[in-house]
Amino acid sequence: MGRKLHADKHLDAIANGRLQPLLDCRAAAAGTRCGPGMQETMSQAVRTRIAPSPTGDPHVGTAYVALFNFAWARKHGGQFLLRIEDTDRERSNPASERMIFEALHWLGLEWDEGPDVGGPCGPYRQSERFDIYREHAEQLVASGHAYPCFCSRERLDALRDEQRRRKVAHALGYDGHCRTLAPAEAARRRSAGEPCVIRLAMPREGESTVTDLLRGEIRIDHALVDDQVLLKSDGYPTYHLANVVDDHLMGITHVIRAEEWISSLPKHAELYRAFGWQEPVFCHLPLLRNADRSKISKRKNPVSLNYYRRAGFLPEAILNYLALMGWAIAPDRDEFSLPEFVAALELSDITLGGPVFDLEKLRWMNGKYVRKLPVPELLGRLRSSVLSDDYLLRVLPLAHERFDTLEDFVGYASFFFTGEVDYDAEAREKLVGKKRTAAETATTLAALVEDALDPLLEWDAGRVEAALRAFADKSGWKPGDLFMPVRVAVTGRTATPPLFETMDVLGREVCRRRLRRAVEVLREVAGVAAVESATAEEVSDDGGE
Repeated sequence: MGRKLHADKHLDAIANGRLQPLLDCRAAAAGTRCGPGMQETMSQAVRTRIAPSPTGDPHVGTAYVALFNFAWARKHGGQFLLRIEDTDRERSNPASERMIFEALHWLGLEWDEGPDVGGPCGPYRQSERFDIYREHAEQLVASGHAYPCFCSRERLDALRDEQRRRKVAHALGYDGHCRTLAPAEAARRRSAGEPCVIRLAMPREGESTVTDLLRGEIRIDHALVDDQVLLKSDGYPTYHLANVVDDHLMGITHVIRAEEWISSLPKHAELYRAFGWQEPVFCHLPLLRNADRSKISKRKNPVSLNYYRRAGFLPEAILNYLALMGWAIAPDRDEFSLPEFVAALELSDITLGGPVFDLEKLRWMNGKYVRKLPVPELLGRLRSSVLSDDYLLRVLPLAHERFDTLEDFVGYASFFFTGEVDYDAEAREKLVGKKRTAAETATTLAALVEDALDPLLEWDAGRVEAALRAFADKSGWKPGDLFMPVRVAVTGRTATPPLFETMDVLGREVCRRRLRRAVEVLREVAGVAAVESATAEEVSDDGGE
């Protein structure tokens, strides 16, 4: 089967002095798909995008997908867009959005259009586009491709329970109860103010066939796909509607995203067909994996780009390493620059073996880049990060009263500048909470990171103190009994400057990293204690007093 791409037309951005996103942005993606055997053509209007959700740390997976989108657009003289998908009211956070901007800028993946730089297809935040989504949902209702659903939460819960009881896995999902309502009846109930959602009317029979650039044709039986909600009862769009509408109106020609979204392809393809729109080229990149082949996660690997920035990884080394995830510039070469990657990239060369994100290999590659830096440039890198005036001016007030000579500062304040800290015998003893076991303390510190510090995107001494005190109260620990293990975990010391101010200066990434390391140490201690206890019991059983 031949690879299929768009032959795109140019973007007509502004007509008669007024922005016309529906017409103008679609001009960037207008064209026809190349048929089998036809010569693949590409215009200057290739448009790609990265569309992260601002719900937490900027993820290394976001950088991975952004890199391939950026490179493909640059290779063909097109545009790379940043769109913020912030329709999750509970989890979306302005601080997370800001960190996404900062992380991508740090990596050098600059976008041509986005919330901060504007462009002809804005707004570029989904929370500012709700009227657009409602309008398009109503178009689908009017054309018969979608319908209002008035089913209550109680009915839907009962439906799922019954489906599980019958163990009909392929039938899990909505049963189409409201699909047969007469349009006039549905309109009457909506006019009366009865709450409803809008559902996509998926075909009942046959199968969907969608082409992925890396996998060829993907066929999915319609019986396995239910009528997806497009618009919630509160007027908020679901991912499926907002994603497809935005990609179309913003003229996206190539949807390059992670393979976890392949399961959404039938719904997205049906939406394109329901609207009568040309589908973009779909290219689903293989997921980054841990060494055990599981999906990369923060429990097994640092996944926050902020971690890598704070730890002193070089952005060019990270981009080089991410480019090697499922792709190679040559069999005998693993180092290349971003411009070289852009020039050499062919999406069809990406392999699907499940690339392993190996932190040690990344450290090895980063070391090669560090050693290639001229000394003056290396000094500049250090002076712009852990040895910057700004950082030193935050550390010095905490250490000022605690050293007598200037060289004493280096030893006293070393934990402000190192990555990991060592726990000596005294520290390991104090790492265990008062009247608690090592296992109990490990469980508590792991929960502290997961439940209290991971969600704390705005980081300062006051917020850290509030989070720790609230967690202590919730978990049944006295504040002082919790604070000592935390102090030792983040500094390696039992005596330090004030804890919350110290954590503020160390920063969110360092504190969470060290706490997770402390959990590992405590579990090792607990394991040793368990073995010693079992050995003592065996000795007693063998005749000891």
